[in-house]
Amino acid sequence: MAIESTGLGQVLGRLRAILLLVLLCGLGGFASAARAGYAAIVVDGTSGQVLQQVNADQRDYPASLTKMMTLYLTFEGLKSGKLRLDQAMPVSAWAAGKSPTKLGLRAGETVSVQDCILGMITKSANDAATAMAEGLGGNEGHFAEMMNAQAALLGMSDTHFANASGLPDPNNTSTAHDLVKLSMALYRDFPQYAHFFATQEFVFRGHIVRGHNHLMYRYPGMDGLKTGFTDASGFNLASTAVRDGHRLFAVVLGSRTAAVRDNLMAHLLDDGFEGRQTPPILIAEAAGVRPGSRAARILEAISPIQTADADTVPASQRRPGASQPRHGKRAVVASRSHRSHRTRHAAPRLAAHHPRTKKTVVVASRSDTDG
Repeated sequence: MAIESTGLGQVLGRLRAILLLVLLCGLGGFASAARAGYAAIVVDGTSGQVLQQVNADQRDYPASLTKMMTLYLTFEGLKSGKLRLDQAMPVSAWAAGKSPTKLGLRAGETVSVQDCILGMITKSANDAATAMAEGLGGNEGHFAEMMNAQAALLGMSDTHFANASGLPDPNNTSTAHDLVKLSMALYRDFPQYAHFFATQEFVFRGHIVRGHNHLMYRYPGMDGLKTGFTDASGFNLASTAVRDGHRLFAVVLGSRTAAVRDNLMAHLLDDGFEGRQTPPILIAEAAGVRPGSRAARILEAISPIQTADADTVPASQRRPGASQPRHGKRAVVASRSHRSHRTRHAAPRLAAHHPRTKKTVVVASRSDTDG
């Protein structure tokens, strides 16, 4: 699924992105030497047009956005019949030992495929991601090979996955461009499972597990996808939202805080829906470029206009019934029984897919990765 830039405007846009990178490196514009950098991209989900991009082809650390590929392969297994949502996946000592964000799985026990999916999406559970990787690939190393093979099929030419979770590894790299391709592919190829990405809370072993994607609590129309953070990557976010039947996909990489990342994503989506360009200085400031600095003044002088074409998510494959959720409402989704469900969100069909369970939960604290 290639996204191609065409025309003089696109060539100039790429040159501008290179110039920005050189200038910011020379002027000390990066917030921290530990981060790969910052990037942003917004894509129209129907036409596939890239509405805006900044540093979108620059290699960065995806952190837990990596789990979107783990989820892609999980959904593929479900679609093919290789997996079932209620299938019990064994938990190895390797999976149980993952940290820091986890469901608290113990070696020797089992966990359902559905609970792994919900754990990855909400809590960004590294133990759940590893259990799925071992269940599908035999071991995490072989699963990483499967991830890279699928990335190649999706046209993610600047991506290399080293593990299933996104835990720090210098060989686990991607770009905003590639990650938006993956985001779109998840909705295009698995519309029957796209509702999982709207899960903000779920019941696991008798307790509520709350998610990290706080922007979904307050941004009307947002119904996915995934957060990510490591010290090296900064705060990352892949999002999709619908307004008046019009879907956008966007990725932000390298923000300095979760709040700044969320505010930037909201700004990018608002501007995308309104047909405006977000000033590059706002994207740079989210990564730590100081307002009023020399780097900021250079950024402010550069035109933000960049457009290109991407592969389309056909309207017929968009999430059925997608609508704007009510402000401030949240969904509570339970796992495993089709007899009852709880919801605080204007999407009752979501809860029907995620039945209640009688299990208990161990909710891990945020440390090196929050999602």
